Amino acid sequence: MEATTAAGGDTGGVALCGLLPEELAAELAEWGEPKYRAAQILEWVFGRRVTSYEAMTNLSRGLRERLAAVHPVQSLTVARVQGARDSTQKFLFRLRDGRYVESVLIPANPADDGGRSTRRTLCVSSQVGCAYDCKFCASGLAGFTRNLGADEIVGQVLLAEEHGGARVDNLVFMGMGEPLANFTRLTQALRILQAPWGMNIGARHMTVSTSGLAPQIRKLADFPIPVRLAISLHGATDEVRERIMPVNRKYPLEELFRALEYFGSRRKQKITLEYILIEGVNDAPEHAVALVRRARSIGAKVNLIPYNTVEGLPWVRPSEAAQDEFLAVLTKAGVPATLRREKGHDIEAACGQLRLQQETAEGIIVPGVP
Repeated sequence: MEATTAAGGDTGGVALCGLLPEELAAELAEWGEPKYRAAQILEWVFGRRVTSYEAMTNLSRGLRERLAAVHPVQSLTVARVQGARDSTQKFLFRLRDGRYVESVLIPANPADDGGRSTRRTLCVSSQVGCAYDCKFCASGLAGFTRNLGADEIVGQVLLAEEHGGARVDNLVFMGMGEPLANFTRLTQALRILQAPWGMNIGARHMTVSTSGLAPQIRKLADFPIPVRLAISLHGATDEVRERIMPVNRKYPLEELFRALEYFGSRRKQKITLEYILIEGVNDAPEHAVALVRRARSIGAKVNLIPYNTVEGLPWVRPSEAAQDEFLAVLTKAGVPATLRREKGHDIEAACGQLRLQQETAEGIIVPGVP
């Protein structure tokens, strides 16, 4: 399912923020330029955050023109920014082929640590649309369009920092798309995001979320950057999970948890099981008991998320009393668990609410939604 070009299907070249130093140096060497030019160029991109070649004053005009012909400085632009009452911001990014993706910038909750935390988390997209058709999620309603390139993934972080006015220090790949279905470009982006010459975000501050692609989970376990892993579980038995997660038919829970055991053997940090609570589907006490067994089997922690309303979908979130009862079963059993009240719900930026959008002569629209 991966795109046929490094730019994720775009007809232009890869933007500078999607290149590794050795890749850029090799290209420059073919042009007769010294390899140290690569470090100079990437310093302009990541250190000084310039947005045009004209600003790269230590490069000759001829080199700047040649670079501009094959590598844009930026891979996307900001089409719209929405602010929620809780200070969450949702960015709509326009890609160079006219398609759109969304990212969400989430500030830390001061109440969590007495007002000391200033952490800013960006929820990053990895694909335009999604092919996995999770039944609670808006991202896949219009289907899958294409993968994002590494430059388009990294570009979301660069622009979120520029427009958000402060550093992003925590990344979660839980936006539009299935990150592990875009493995090559995702891992290229992770190298750039983690590198001191790049975005310099530590591996423990990056979390990759997957719907349960077992073979790619094993590949991620062997990837040299020890990012954290979150699983969109949402059902602790095959019967329940298949109702809302079609991927479970290909990778049922037994196979998925074998892959998670392998990941746990290669990593020290706990795996997170994401569990969206849906009334009448997966929120009963017996579902909580089954989740306890699954979490204990791999020493995982659980993140409970009350369902966020999506127009066109029939699901309903449980009452707060039911949510608290479900959480109590986990905590009483000794499973580390949190109940995450949503952020950004009023601007459709909460978990499961990001949508595929497209542009027409009348403006930006959401396919399939009146």
